[in-house]
Amino acid sequence: MKQTIIAAALIICGCTPGSAITSSHKPVPQGAARDSLALVAAETGDSAAFARLIETTCTGSEKTSCFESMLSAPASKGLVKVAMGALNKLGSDPEIRRNGHQYAHAIGIAAGSAQRDIAKTFTQCSESFQSGCYHGVIQAWFAGLDSLSASDANGLCSPFRQKEGDRWIRFQCVHGMGHGLTMLYDHDLPKGLAGCDLLTDWWDQHSCYSGAFMENIVNVTMPHHPASSLAHHHDDMKGMEHDMSSMDAVDHDAKKFKPVDSTDQLYPCTIMKERYLSACYEMQTSVMLYNNKGNIAGAAKSCESAPQAMRTICFASLGRDVSSYSQQQHPEAIRMCSLVPSKYQPWCYYGLVKNLIDLDARASDGMSLCREVPSTESKAICYSAVGEQILVLKSAEAERRSACSSAESEFLDACLYGARLGPAPTMLTRVWASVK
Repeated sequence: MKQTIIAAALIICGCTPGSAITSSHKPVPQGAARDSLALVAAETGDSAAFARLIETTCTGSEKTSCFESMLSAPASKGLVKVAMGALNKLGSDPEIRRNGHQYAHAIGIAAGSAQRDIAKTFTQCSESFQSGCYHGVIQAWFAGLDSLSASDANGLCSPFRQKEGDRWIRFQCVHGMGHGLTMLYDHDLPKGLAGCDLLTDWWDQHSCYSGAFMENIVNVTMPHHPASSLAHHHDDMKGMEHDMSSMDAVDHDAKKFKPVDSTDQLYPCTIMKERYLSACYEMQTSVMLYNNKGNIAGAAKSCESAPQAMRTICFASLGRDVSSYSQQQHPEAIRMCSLVPSKYQPWCYYGLVKNLIDLDARASDGMSLCREVPSTESKAICYSAVGEQILVLKSAEAERRSACSSAESEFLDACLYGARLGPAPTMLTRVWASVK
């Protein structure tokens, strides 16, 4: 019954140049002048001062594009750490809280477009804002391609495949591949998924699928997001050293792939082959909430209509979206999860807590949420999900045990189980059995 959700929150963008750091009567710098101003500020290495400049410059109706431009300019010159530092300093701004992941993407895209050495550029990124910087670097790498060979696909993330301790960053790389492949083939999702099938490791494939499904819905909800300009059409799969029978991710004609269907809340999962289903349902509530204009209860009802084997995954996907819709505010997130049928509420918390940890790669953020979760069953699942994240973040057994030690005493065994340091406690097996 244990399901692993690897996802990230979906966010909706909007932005403007505002008043400069000089007196308000002076004209606001725009375009190249604004980027030049950003670069000069970033070259000092002072992320806090750079953030203040952005804050005073970017106001009004074009705030999103202004933030993106000013953060990207120094990143394109190798000043990625300063740009990410400024983004972190701006974290209290409502616009950054909503769209921080996409700004991190923009920073990564700018850096990756200038430097195609993935391993080198990755060292400049950080886990902040759901590791969007890493994903942007990979998207930029794909923007320079027309096709992809199996050897290139498997070689791209190989620097992070050597040590178990690199699994977190390895995920960021192969997840980013799913975004990049789907863009490479002009958002033809089946072709993007087929590109993921070039990977020889199942874990890598699944992580790549999750990126492909995420890119599919992000391109619908945010057609002008930072990576949209990188996408380009490629009508054939020439150069892909792959059995072309795998191209039948779904049965479809030569028309442009339809990413969502307002009449079918489970589409595109309803047309996907079995090997893609779990990754599809890990993102499907983002499609539902796009179709139903953010109705959490409505999405919960749609999850109940999913195939039995996919329901807990669907409700975990809803928890991931609750993290974004609640802006990570625990009381509101708990209220939203309470809209889910009681037997599936533990999986809402499963997806919610995983997303909270994904935001900044801090298990402590998940622990604080689990302490506030109202029911015993949901607490058990919540702590086991924290343990699963700790397993990815910490390779050494002693570090994992220490990270779980702050769990409430009666749920310590649930965290240890998730971190693969002990057997499944009775409470967990009982919760799993309740949804069979």
